[in-house]
Amino acid sequence: MSARAAINQRPVRLPLGPTGFARVTGVSRETLERLTAYVELLGQWNRRINLVSANTMGDLWRRHILDSAQLYPLLPPRTRILVDLGSGAGLPGLVLAIMGITEVHLIESDQRKSAFLREAIRITEAPATVHAQRIESVPPFFADAVVARALADLFQLIDISEKFRNARTVCLFLKGKSAADELAVSEQSWNMSAETIQSVTEPGAAILKLTALKRRSVQALIS
Repeated sequence: MSARAAINQRPVRLPLGPTGFARVTGVSRETLERLTAYVELLGQWNRRINLVSANTMGDLWRRHILDSAQLYPLLPPRTRILVDLGSGAGLPGLVLAIMGITEVHLIESDQRKSAFLREAIRITEAPATVHAQRIESVPPFFADAVVARALADLFQLIDISEKFRNARTVCLFLKGKSAADELAVSEQSWNMSAETIQSVTEPGAAILKLTALKRRSVQALIS
C-alpha cells in the first residue's frame, strides 16, 4: 500500500510509458507488470470493441492508467470494499484493484465489456468481481468507497450510488470542467462534505471527493 502516499500529485501533461508511470506513482515492479499486462490486453481488445477512444491509445498510460491511479491516495487508509459504477474498461476500478484494494466490484451492463473485464481479472489476478448487469439491478451492499469515471452527471451518480453507501463511505468521482456546476446543482438536494481536487492528468478536470451524504429534508428544499 506504499503507493498510496507515493503518488506525485503534481500535474503530468506529457505522454507517459510504463517507466514514467512507475516513477510518478511509486508502484512496485510486480504491480507494474500486472498493469502492463492489463494495458496490453486493453490494446488487443480495443481493436474489436470500443473500450476507450482510439485517439487516446498513444497516451494510454497517462490518459487512462494514471488518471485512474490518482484516486488511490485519496481513498481512506483502510479501504477494503470498493464499487466502480459503469466500469467500462475497468477504469478506474480494475486499476485500483491491481494497485492493492482487496475487494473491488466492477458494475458494467455491456456484456462485451464485461467479458473483457473477466479476462483482465484472470490475467492480472486482480481481486475484483464483475457484475454484468445494470446498476439498479445489483443488490445493495455497503462499500468503503464508490468511484466512477465518465458515466453520468454528479446528481445521477449520487442517486445511483446511494444503495452502496453508509455514513463512512467516500465517493470519488472523476469529472470534467463542469464539476463546479454539477456540485452546485447536487447541493440543492443533498447535504454533503465536498472537496474538489485538481486532476493531475487533465487541465480543468477535477476529482470530487464526497462524504457524509444525506438527502435534504422536504422542508429544507421548500425553504
